[in-house]
Amino acid sequence: MDVLPIDQRYVLETLLKLLHTPSPSGYTDRVVHLVCEELKSLGVPFELTRLGAIRATLKGVAPAPARAVVSHLDTLGAQVKALKPNGRMEVVAVGHWNARFAEGARVTLFTDHGSYRGSLLPLKASGHTFGPEVDAQPSEWSNIELRLDESVTGIADLMKLGIYVGDFIAIDPNPELSENGFINSRHLDDKAGVAVALGTLKALLDANAKLPSDVYFLFTILEEVGVGASAVLPQEVAEMVAIDNGTTAPGQNSAEHGATIAMADSSGPFDYHLTRRLLLLCREFEIPHQRDVFRFYRSDIAAALQAGHDLRTALVCFGIDGSHGWERIHWNALESLISLLCVYLQSGALFQRDRDVIGSQQGFPTQPQ
Repeated sequence: MDVLPIDQRYVLETLLKLLHTPSPSGYTDRVVHLVCEELKSLGVPFELTRLGAIRATLKGVAPAPARAVVSHLDTLGAQVKALKPNGRMEVVAVGHWNARFAEGARVTLFTDHGSYRGSLLPLKASGHTFGPEVDAQPSEWSNIELRLDESVTGIADLMKLGIYVGDFIAIDPNPELSENGFINSRHLDDKAGVAVALGTLKALLDANAKLPSDVYFLFTILEEVGVGASAVLPQEVAEMVAIDNGTTAPGQNSAEHGATIAMADSSGPFDYHLTRRLLLLCREFEIPHQRDVFRFYRSDIAAALQAGHDLRTALVCFGIDGSHGWERIHWNALESLISLLCVYLQSGALFQRDRDVIGSQQGFPTQPQ
């Protein structure tokens, strides 16, 4: 078994299409349609859950024990909280992100019948009017308002445009791909993970790779608000690997190059045996990697386990600088993740010999599959 060739152009073009498709949690139909069309073009069968998540299937030699690779399509965003007498709107965050990263953002407001462009601004936005008060104003969502690029001066004008409480606000991604491999954009969490999943699918299909058992590629739509992979897993799945971001902040061991293997997050440690299996594959195939533990972080996995699913889990990450803010990643991490997922899916479910080796080294009895 060899590391498969990766279509870099396909992965990056797919990432750009994903980034330019608005998908705040709760408003994901557009990006779901985009990924469904992509799966059709790849010839991969799929189905939609009742909620609207996607379950795609690559058939293997045997139907079980099946494995799953999960990434999430939804992103951070905002909603209209109230219409204001000055013709602007109070907003609330969708997902967990700081208001300081909302200030100055260009956005699209989606109504029941159309969309409008605008900006998220602090209440005191004019330096020529408020002077030092602009800097003294706390960065809080209660101090943010949406200014539309429309001639509106009051609540009645907003209602004439068909704007109501609860309308969704998508934040412009502003992606930039550098020649040296760096990628800057909002919403790389987790659209870079979705691009990795689709890039892995394409690499396996291009190589006509033989899979020992069925593999489900899952694309969830409510991870940023805690629902994640709670209701998208088939019963046959014995192992699930999630793709998400790993923060490259002070005190963390993630990096923007190579694959980051998460050992634990705020919901607890990931499966010991599956995590070590991925680390063994990284060493065997010389895939750059590092390990990390996240204190303030949860992924699709936590939702699946809390829903009662009985399966082994692991989290693999692309290092991201400025998570949930001004995000940056590097192509090398995406490449490393695709290489790791390809060899993992070709190698089959967790081998008994690997459990025996790990168990004997630690002095623990091995467990049945």
